[in-house]
Amino acid sequence: MPDRTHDSHQDSSRAPVSQRSHTVQAAHTETGIGAHVTVRLDGRDIKVPFGTTILDVARKAGVRIPTLCQHDDLCIAGVCRICVVEIEGMRTLQASCAYPVTQPITVNTHTRKVRQARRHILDLMLANHYGECYSCWRNQNCELQSLADEYGVDSFRFGHPEKPRYEKDTSSYAVIRDMNKCILCRRCVRTCIDLQEVGVLEAVDRGDKTSISTFMDKPLSEVICINCGQCINRCPTSALAANDPTDEVWEAIDDPKKHVVIQTAPSPRAAIAECFGMPAGTALTFELNTALKQCGFDRVFDTNFTADLTILEEGTELLKRLHAALVQKDPSATVPQFTSCSPGWVKYLEHFYPEMIPNLSSAKSPQQMFGAVIKTYYAKLHGIDPKDIVTVALMPCSAKKFECNRPEMCDSGFKDVDYGLTTREMAAMIKEAGIDLPRMPKTDFDSPFGSATGSGVIFGATGGVMEAALRTVIELVCGIKVENLFDHARVLPVRGFEGIKYAELPIGAVGPVPDILKGLFKDWEWLKRATLKVAVAHGTANAKKVLDDIKAGGKFAQCHFIEFMACPGGCIGGGGQPIPTSPEIRAARARAIYSEDEAYPVRKSHENPAVLQLYSDFLTDGPCGHLSHELLHTGYTARGKYIY
Repeated sequence: MPDRTHDSHQDSSRAPVSQRSHTVQAAHTETGIGAHVTVRLDGRDIKVPFGTTILDVARKAGVRIPTLCQHDDLCIAGVCRICVVEIEGMRTLQASCAYPVTQPITVNTHTRKVRQARRHILDLMLANHYGECYSCWRNQNCELQSLADEYGVDSFRFGHPEKPRYEKDTSSYAVIRDMNKCILCRRCVRTCIDLQEVGVLEAVDRGDKTSISTFMDKPLSEVICINCGQCINRCPTSALAANDPTDEVWEAIDDPKKHVVIQTAPSPRAAIAECFGMPAGTALTFELNTALKQCGFDRVFDTNFTADLTILEEGTELLKRLHAALVQKDPSATVPQFTSCSPGWVKYLEHFYPEMIPNLSSAKSPQQMFGAVIKTYYAKLHGIDPKDIVTVALMPCSAKKFECNRPEMCDSGFKDVDYGLTTREMAAMIKEAGIDLPRMPKTDFDSPFGSATGSGVIFGATGGVMEAALRTVIELVCGIKVENLFDHARVLPVRGFEGIKYAELPIGAVGPVPDILKGLFKDWEWLKRATLKVAVAHGTANAKKVLDDIKAGGKFAQCHFIEFMACPGGCIGGGGQPIPTSPEIRAARARAIYSEDEAYPVRKSHENPAVLQLYSDFLTDGPCGHLSHELLHTGYTARGKYIY
């Protein structure tokens, strides 16, 4: 794979993609840094910074120019040409997304010539676009369909495919590819190569033979796809889709012999309102509970419960690793410890850095922990045969579909989680049931897994797992309230959308070992005056930077704990979230999540009464004990490496 360190992703030292994608820097030009240029746009004079694209000039002026290949998360491509404009003095039309303004020009955005060109482009795209719009999952949310309507395309002037050219690829549990609906905008290619630095997709051949393909045109299940679904979220049509199990879920709900339970993660609850026409950042957590009951689910549980459980298991594992490294001087103690909540990130590590798998926490994700607990503890508590329980997970992530289908995820003796639903799929089910979600009354989660904390909620945003872990570890080790160090328990150094964040937290005084950990540690004296070094990275392009730094023995090799999330923004930007996505939309979803965190009466995982009850009644040997390792962690090979 070629070196892609020049990619369009952001980290703490680089400008956001959305800024750098549309501006050509004016360094060392005769015009001068910081200079402005006047553009006459549709009869209006507008002064803009040197190098601003015509598309951004138009947006600043409130003039709409249609786009298809352009996306605020991605680098410039200029391949679809739907954004063409007319520049006085130029013979041909120019793509506004890729034309930087470096001198005064006169631009017309909607002349007859421009409108005809856009119409011709749409006609040509539709001539190669096979499929029925009415039965398409992107119907009424398809950018090609919307533009065809906007430009009055009411017939197929250049014909229409009578049969598909490509076989649909349904091999992946997570992502389905139907290249018959592809318009060659290359958004998926730029997403996979530049945004995520995975490189599964590429444009092959030339002319009318051009197509988007995998390596040797292999199915997605046989290439290095990490199942993150970011390509789905940026595809303007339905050439890419999540593998939808809603028919099977409805079948289970309709089966009177099945006890169907659903867990809902915080990120879908902060985003599903967008599927019902509400603004981004509108949380419908408790309205969703009501809707799910009306859909027929027997119990509605909160994934935040096992997010809190994850913190106790993963945090304890970190303390055990540090004790082995610092006190026992065990050379096999692997630090830094990596989080393991994001299945796309886990898959990325397996493909590209398998030698670092021992750094990965053995703790399962909250989704998988929940499934194991439901089919053991919950089944016994309510006298239900586990074979009659169907567990469904509402997640923001297409990779969760792959995760629940991993053959090793059956420590309960059954498939721990039967089906993973995306936010989009759940919204479709609710609509199919005739439910207007925003108008539903609010109801609580069901017991015994309805108790959660603010720490569980913030798992949905990048830095959230780290913040939740720090809230707990600081209090368990130092014996002081985290609010004494961070106002309102807001651990701001690990929040935000910088691609990579780094923080150092000096440990001063230490407290007594809490009861829940007394079977593992005698005291914390070995941590006194130590400095805990942590990092956060979101998006696998940023993960690559951190991992390469660790291999080179750089700053991140000195870290003790690193949070990785496969998707930009974390789970709020997951591949199963509502379309469209953008930096502004992800920020709005994050605000909803942090607002919910502030509203919880309990905001630390180790204070969740339901989790403590689970340890008291079921996981009686405590965090990282024998039973919790059997159910809540992955296994070990004879060589001590984790099995994934």
